[in-house]
Order: sequence, then structure tokens, then C-alpha cells
Amino acid sequence: MDKKISILFTATFDTSFIREDLALLRKHFRITTVFSSGIVAFFRYGIALPQSSVTFSWFASVYSSILIFLTKLFGKRSVLILGGVDVAKLPDVNYGIWNSWWKSPIVRYGITHAKVVLAVDQSIKQDAITLAQYDGKNISVLPTGHNEQFWTPGTVSKEQFVLTVAACGDLTRFKIKGIDFLYSVAEALPEMSFVLIGLSEAMKQQFPPPSNLQTHGILSSKELLEFYQRAQIYFQPSMREALGSTICEAMLCECYPVGTNVGGIPTVIGSTGAVIAFGDVVSAVEEIRKGFTLSQSPAPRDRIINHFSLRQRETVLREIITSLHHE
Repeated sequence: MDKKISILFTATFDTSFIREDLALLRKHFRITTVFSSGIVAFFRYGIALPQSSVTFSWFASVYSSILIFLTKLFGKRSVLILGGVDVAKLPDVNYGIWNSWWKSPIVRYGITHAKVVLAVDQSIKQDAITLAQYDGKNISVLPTGHNEQFWTPGTVSKEQFVLTVAACGDLTRFKIKGIDFLYSVAEALPEMSFVLIGLSEAMKQQFPPPSNLQTHGILSSKELLEFYQRAQIYFQPSMREALGSTICEAMLCECYPVGTNVGGIPTVIGSTGAVIAFGDVVSAVEEIRKGFTLSQSPAPRDRIINHFSLRQRETVLREIITSLHHE
């Protein structure tokens, strides 16, 4: 550990991929975390910033942008991670911070003034350049990393069902994650079984699923692992997706991936599965049927290990932060 380098690590909410980054950085640097929002977040920034060498913020937001302003004020260096929603503008489904007339210029400042911006996919970098209207010279692409030691195929036999994992607690998430598309595909394949994990009870009541689609709420990682290990096919029906952590986890468990041609999904799947147009029920049905005829293959898992590993992300993050500290 380089005790000379202290990082102020910030986020306004907690997710598995944010925690993965935190664990990686803690192996090498001293970390102060601020996982909060509201006025208390700014007080905590002010206390921690003078003792920090570098700030590391997940998602462009009002909070991270104000921190980046303070970072420049204190003569520090900043790293900003772009995860997807922070460079989205879909007014029809009320998705993305760029729909706000007052938040968007603040977020633009944060993206354009951060010392280093890391986008999880090339599509996210391009969205940032388009929305912030600048050259994007401070943006590099660095995919999220995924733990191949935890997400493993296991010893259970694959079962003939299609799995989708998507946290859906409101209508916006329901639309963005393509759950209406999933419903249509399940209805077109009444003889097949589908499982959706992450649908809230309220959304289930509002939008009853087809009879061949079983739903569950949010599950723990251990519970999710069991479903990934059992499912033969993983279907990512998203309208918009940055990279897709769940599809990476499923592929590590040797699920055959079928996903829409949005964001980083095609990059993740590569030639190990099928990529279809969003909303194309006919193609989805064809590819899912094809997937059930194939034998289980290590190819999806190998692709994630080779291109989206935690080790690769750890190496790059360590190099970037060490370089920033010595500037």
C-alpha cells in the first residue's frame, strides 16, 4: 500500500460495482469514503478533501461536480467515473440527469473539468462528448471489472429457462430495462420458462407478467449466483444500458447471452452469443430458441475474464491514481 496517496472516494448510493472499485483501491491506497447525499455530503467533502491527494467519484452528478470544483480549488486531482445514467437524456421515459435544465450545466462542468474521466464503454464516452459539447480529451474508456472467483458455473446442470436480472421499482426502470419487451418475448414463447429477478411487487401488480414468466424481487449475490448457474440463457432486453453488470455475471456462469444492440451490450457479448435490435420480438424468439439447442460453452466466461476482469481494472486504476499523485 502506498500510504502517501490518500483518496476521497464518493458516491451518492451503493452498488456492487462501486464496492468492487472501493475494494480494489483499498488494496493500494488510504481511502476515505463518503456515501451520502444532501447537505451532509458537502460538509463531509470539506472535512476530507484537505487530507486527500485524489478524489474518485462514481457517476457525474451535482454532488461530484461540486466536489470537482472544490478539488480544483484545493489544487487536488480528480477522477470521475461515467456509468451510463449520468450521460443519458431520454425525455420520453424521464430518464437521465440531462433532462434537468439546472442540473445539466452543473454536470457538464464536472465532466469537462475533471482531471480524468473514465467511461465504462465507448458509447458512454460518445454520449458525454455529445451532451457536454466538447472534445472529450480527458475521457478514456475503462470497463468495469467482474469477479470470476465468485461468479462461477458451479457443478449444477443447466436448466431450460431464460433469465433476466433488472432492478425495476418504477415505470422508468421498467421501460429502460426493456421489461415490456421481455413480456412480449415470453408471450411469443408460451412453451418456454422465463425468470425475472428485481421486479418490485408494485410494478408486478401494475404490469402482471405472462403466466410463463416467474418473478422475484431483489436478491442477494449468493441467491443470484444460484440462478445464473442454473439458467441456460441470459436475456438482456434493455432499451438503454451502459455495459451491463448482470450480463457479465451471467456470462461468467456460462449462460448463453442474448442482448439488445444498445450501449456496451454488443461489446460484452462479442461472438459468444446473439445481439438483436431492441423491440425485435421475432429475432429474440429465434435467438432464444437457437440458444436452447446449443451445448454449454466456456466461451462467454472466457470473454469476460479476458476483457472485463477485476485484475485489468485494478492495474489501470492504480496506474492512473499513482500518476495523478506525482503530477
